Amino acid sequence: MIRVSTRGRYALRAMVDLVLHAGEGPAARQDIAARQDISADYVAQLFRLLREAGLVEGVKGPGGGYRLAQNPATITAGDVLRVVEGPVAVVRCVLPDDEPSCNRLDRCVTYPLWRRLSAVMSDFLDSVTLQDLCDEALLLELSAVPAIGRGVGGEASCT
Repeated sequence: MIRVSTRGRYALRAMVDLVLHAGEGPAARQDIAARQDISADYVAQLFRLLREAGLVEGVKGPGGGYRLAQNPATITAGDVLRVVEGPVAVVRCVLPDDEPSCNRLDRCVTYPLWRRLSAVMSDFLDSVTLQDLCDEALLLELSAVPAIGRGVGGEASCT
């Protein structure tokens, strides 16, 4: 992954949406799409990948939709991004390929820098969980307009 694309940003937003609305049961893709301003078809594409990776599960039938397959405190931003974007790397030459993408790796003065930077980025993304992002979303929501987005009884929750 050279940069986080729309696919990665939307996938993270949709996953945080699942956490924020977990208490309401499975989330319909149309509801996620409306809340996150993402096409419902795009949500379906993303969740197909996330389901195959074991991060979400689909619930069929009336009241069906999607829900997390794991605890939000165990799913990281890195997990989600790797599923939809691929490996974390700032340049192609540090991607874990069978064949080197560059014939200068053995004499490239910047290769160690890119490798270390990619590792730091990956470590950082792996240190932020969906629970962390949900908690941040609630703080943003509560500081902006205290009454909007709170659950029954005025309490906001991520679980």
